[in-house]
Amino acid sequence: MIIRGQVILTYSHKRDRFSRVIETTALCNSKEYVMDEQARPVIGPPVMGQSVATCASLGNIFTNALTAFGGAMLSRLYSVLATAIRNEIPLVVSIAGPITLSDQHRTWLIPMIERGWIAYISTTDAVCYHDGHDALEKFSQRPIGRLPLFGDDAANLKEGIIRVTNLGFEEQILFSQDKMISAVLCRPEFQKKMTTTERNHHLGKYYHAAEEAYGVRPGLLSTCYRHALPVFIGAPADGSTFLNSVKLWALDKLGSRSYQFDYDLHADVFEACAYHHWGLFKSPKKSLALLILGGGVPKNYALQPEPALSQILLLENVRGYDYDVQIVSSPVTDGSLSGCYPSEAVSWGKVNPETYVEQSASVQADYSMLMPFVIRALFEDRTLVTRPHLRLYHVREKLTAELLSKVSEQLPELEDTLAYTLHFRETNTSQ
Repeated sequence: MIIRGQVILTYSHKRDRFSRVIETTALCNSKEYVMDEQARPVIGPPVMGQSVATCASLGNIFTNALTAFGGAMLSRLYSVLATAIRNEIPLVVSIAGPITLSDQHRTWLIPMIERGWIAYISTTDAVCYHDGHDALEKFSQRPIGRLPLFGDDAANLKEGIIRVTNLGFEEQILFSQDKMISAVLCRPEFQKKMTTTERNHHLGKYYHAAEEAYGVRPGLLSTCYRHALPVFIGAPADGSTFLNSVKLWALDKLGSRSYQFDYDLHADVFEACAYHHWGLFKSPKKSLALLILGGGVPKNYALQPEPALSQILLLENVRGYDYDVQIVSSPVTDGSLSGCYPSEAVSWGKVNPETYVEQSASVQADYSMLMPFVIRALFEDRTLVTRPHLRLYHVREKLTAELLSKVSEQLPELEDTLAYTLHFRETNTSQ
């Protein structure tokens, strides 16, 4: 059988984001089946590794010494990420896991921010909460230390020691952090509804002041505050910062004090959409890249602006990320979004179907094992230069207003999406 096949992906109208046209012609030649040249599997370049003894840099090891299997997947991830940065594509970073508690933010994430590579961050409330521990007071040494992974946790509880994997700290740190967070949430600028980016910007301001007062190295939120880098929290109620807000809410209900802080989640998602729309249509490169580290809510929150813009708000010509690389520990077979490959996100429209073959990569691993080496290799590459900071937080109102104006052009069609017959009959609930 001679098979000639062509798959064409084209942008289509609104909710039908992509139409797939498959043209196949088949000719039968008796019992002999032959595939033509276009359909034959193509073997790539020879697998020839370079001795690490002759590799001049860590980047050379990534590109020339990781020849196959998981190593080749890591090599691909490094190359795709380097290409995105070299092309000056705004980079969105999603991070799950206790990166601040473990001080990883200071080893490789903050250096990335300082280079101007990152547009915005999607993370967890825990990352932001634990970011404040180092500057609660003038410590003689960092209050978070090493603790055996397989130690006696009953003894830890008795001694008031909190364990997070192989890290440990005294329980009093949490009580002090709660007091600090509560004091911040009572400040005048917090007495309104706001997005998680605004909350983190203000929180970063107070973290920055505490770090300056106690001579502490800059943390994550204070660095993002200085560079006006937005930090989103997709699940803001899932964390101790919000638990302290619940306490203040209860005091307000009891008449003990006035407390008006709340999250504006609609504005939060819309702001993320505004940054995505800016990246595709207004940024100098008109493109976006995504670095996913760990799964969960941060990953999905970074991916969802595309369906919000195209599927829900019905804007045309919206696409997903042109570059998408991830390091996640979840296997692709468990059915979770955490482990799914970028190629699966293509079917949802969240990753560009025209670029994912060459510009996406996935590595199943603990990112804490790999990221210091990946970022060090990127820093050694002199073609990857420091860029001016985008400072998107300072233009968020302008960008959201522009997006809202764009959405207003779709009003009739948006109203049409509300027409749906609900097979529901009112009943007398008093009986």
